[in-house]
Amino acid sequence: MRLIQRFLADKGGATAIEYGLIVALLSLVVVAGIGAVGDGVKDMFANQDREIQKAFNR
Repeated sequence: MRLIQRFLADKGGATAIEYGLIVALLSLVVVAGIGAVGDGVKDMFANQDREIQKAFNR
């Protein structure tokens, strides 16, 4: 009986689950941010490539 009471009073598992959920949420935010930044960088270099080609074709 004492073992069950001690198990029900233990909050360590709940804290670990909360930290796991926080890490999962932050991971999603980082992945989404990297995707958005990656598209912007790709577009920036594509625009520069076109401008350089225009300059050499004159």
